[in-house]
Amino acid sequence: MSKMTPQEMAAKIGSGLLSFPVTPFKADYSFDEATYRANMDWLCGYEVAGLFAAGGTGEFFSLTAAEVPEVVKVAVDETRGRVPVLAGTGYGTAIAREIAVGAEQAGADGLLLLPPYLMHAEQEGLAAHVEAICKSVKIGVIVYNRDNAILQPDTLARLCERCPNLVGYKDGIGDIELMTRVYSKMGDRLTYIGGLPTAETFALPYLDMGVTTYSSAVFNFVPEFATNFYAAVRKRDHATIHAGLKDFILPLIAIRNRKKGYAVSIIKAGMKVIGRDSGPVRLPLTDLTEAEMAELTALVKALPGAVSAQQAAE
Repeated sequence: MSKMTPQEMAAKIGSGLLSFPVTPFKADYSFDEATYRANMDWLCGYEVAGLFAAGGTGEFFSLTAAEVPEVVKVAVDETRGRVPVLAGTGYGTAIAREIAVGAEQAGADGLLLLPPYLMHAEQEGLAAHVEAICKSVKIGVIVYNRDNAILQPDTLARLCERCPNLVGYKDGIGDIELMTRVYSKMGDRLTYIGGLPTAETFALPYLDMGVTTYSSAVFNFVPEFATNFYAAVRKRDHATIHAGLKDFILPLIAIRNRKKGYAVSIIKAGMKVIGRDSGPVRLPLTDLTEAEMAELTALVKALPGAVSAQQAAE
């Protein structure tokens, strides 16, 4: 069980960069625990404020309800309290509660509540869904506002009154007006997380709206670049930010946008590039082609910290 209160967890993750480690799989798509332990230990050596086990980049959507707590338990065991470990949960309310309870028992410090599977619902139903998850655990909960789970400011305010352990709001839609209305209404009651795909592109404008942190997928394979970029964002170092976007992030996005599902696949590919092969993505996702792998390899090798990262893996 976590030793952090929900408020302590929220304050901690709001103080620095966040990331969602990939979930390594063997050739038969089973969980590769040894590689996961090695990856988690390595990432803990960098300045990171929280790691999300079995999150979106960790292929939560392809894990079974039983596998999520298993992955979380390994993450908690390997990080050894060095950083907070949060777990993904989602699908319908019954399954989400089951996963949430299992993750808490596995030692997670908090939860990221992903959108419900498939169905669209009214605000009343979404609110009841979020409240049911919050009431099922004592650890902190972060809601992920995206896709079919868009909470309006009034709904969010009512949930915060009813659920003391609802401590975070992650934005995954990029609606600046909605984000402004949420922050105006909730202020410091919540920790705000930038959660758009390749969040680095939105990091600077979101900082001015009270979003002090974001989840960096590229931290998985270029942690030195990711932490330096985050530091530049916090200092509002426009020259460093724009250079990072131009030289790495935007070319990476160009590859990512070629096929559906590549937002996850390209991160697994990056792990292979630096010598930390974490296996394939699970179906229905597909891996990058050989030509795309060559493009990604060239991008990574052009970064100043790429050689040291690869040496650390060898």
